[in-house]
Amino acid sequence: MNDFRENPVVKAILSRRTIRSYKDTPLSREVIDVLLECAMWAPSGRNSQPCHVRVLTDKRALDALNTDFKNKVGWDTPAYTRWDVNPVYQGAPALFLIYAENKDAMNSGIMVENIAVAAEGLGLGSCIIASIGGLLDEPEGNKWKKIIGIPEHFQFCIAVAVGEKAEDPEPKERKTENFLIAEVTDYEAL
Repeated sequence: MNDFRENPVVKAILSRRTIRSYKDTPLSREVIDVLLECAMWAPSGRNSQPCHVRVLTDKRALDALNTDFKNKVGWDTPAYTRWDVNPVYQGAPALFLIYAENKDAMNSGIMVENIAVAAEGLGLGSCIIASIGGLLDEPEGNKWKKIIGIPEHFQFCIAVAVGEKAEDPEPKERKTENFLIAEVTDYEAL
């Protein structure tokens, strides 16, 4: 009998966890390029390819982004998990920022999942981050669009932190009752 869970893609999906603690090891350019390629090949509605991705790897820039974020949302506001310990980028060496001309939750969501699953497949950790929109969706975030080369009229969609894992969290409970095969037995209702 075939154990489909041994397929490398399925294994990456089933083993991926949100990582909020990273080693200081920078990602190589080769790894970043592969993750960008995985993002580029994410499907999009009508092949519109609306999303633009920028990767921040400079520690000073990441810390400045964190300072701007905390100045905007508050230093003591729990806007994200571990807010009192971690920076908004979770201390990862790379932060992938996804923008689109019109806020595009569907296509950016597919893209961020490609990045997260590919990172897991490469033995890396990831943390999908929406809370940083508290800065990047506001006029104060336009400074960052200029810094990373995103047109000012584009909107922030989502981000994902990526790096070498410094933790191995246990999986969280899943709501299995939410996932069912819809067995049609009342054919008269059709």
